[in-house]
Amino acid sequence: MKTDYVAAASKLASTFHRRGFTKPTGYFFILVLAYYLGYLSALTKNPSTKTLNHNQPPQSADIDHYQFQTQCANPVPYQLARKIILNRVFNDTSPYMNFPQPHIEPFLRHKRIKGWGSTGAVFENLIRKVKPKVIIEIGTFLGASAIHMAELTRQLGLDTQILCIDDFRGWPDLPSKFKDIKMVNGDTMLLYQFMQNVVYVNATEKVMFLPYSTQSALENLCQWGVFGDLIEVDAGHDFHSAWSDINRAYKLLRPGGVIFGHDYFTVADNRGVRRAVNMFARVNGLRVKADGQHWVLESR
Repeated sequence: MKTDYVAAASKLASTFHRRGFTKPTGYFFILVLAYYLGYLSALTKNPSTKTLNHNQPPQSADIDHYQFQTQCANPVPYQLARKIILNRVFNDTSPYMNFPQPHIEPFLRHKRIKGWGSTGAVFENLIRKVKPKVIIEIGTFLGASAIHMAELTRQLGLDTQILCIDDFRGWPDLPSKFKDIKMVNGDTMLLYQFMQNVVYVNATEKVMFLPYSTQSALENLCQWGVFGDLIEVDAGHDFHSAWSDINRAYKLLRPGGVIFGHDYFTVADNRGVRRAVNMFARVNGLRVKADGQHWVLESR
């Protein structure tokens, strides 16, 4: 095949010469043509050469992206949810007992309830619809939405347990933005202020918490068989955090339940939350509904 390309180039050179193309421009054209023919020859000798699509990840990485393999235990009765948390996390002792301790109290305000979109209509809409026995909240901060949901379930006469997941560490510039949330020896008082807020509104029997990362807490709830009828996802706002949280949380959703979250229209991380929600819905054959600033997915 290479001999054919060379012969074609020689023939073309002879034609140019007969027709008077002896100027440098003609020779330059022949040189470019010869280079191109040599490139074609190389492709012919290496037919396995493929154009790489750099936008498509390797198949193995693509599969790993969808695998969250922890096997959940069978769902326990909803009445046992609080008891299991107390046993597994707090050694069978309520963390609210004798709270606040004398060395903590000076750093707390009687009430410091702050949130974003924490009292939107979506909460009442979904609680009325689902009538949940167990609500799992991922991303709690100072407890504004948890306290709001506790009040709604009380008004509706529902016996609901709300499980809050948050490491209560905040973020690096938290002390500069919330100057009234103190830091002691590098430890923010975020967890204690959240607890104080729950105590202040007399919701300690309705609101329990797991002070760990979302991944750790969700995986443990899965292994303990603690599932929810209503799950709120409002922790990390980047794509990968939201993707992980939604996938792990959805495994804990009881049949007929609803998973929802805030920041569907937030621009952070190139609309990371929205991309994660839409991708999860597409993969699982679900339909995304918007309720204010919140997204909503109903289980199949």
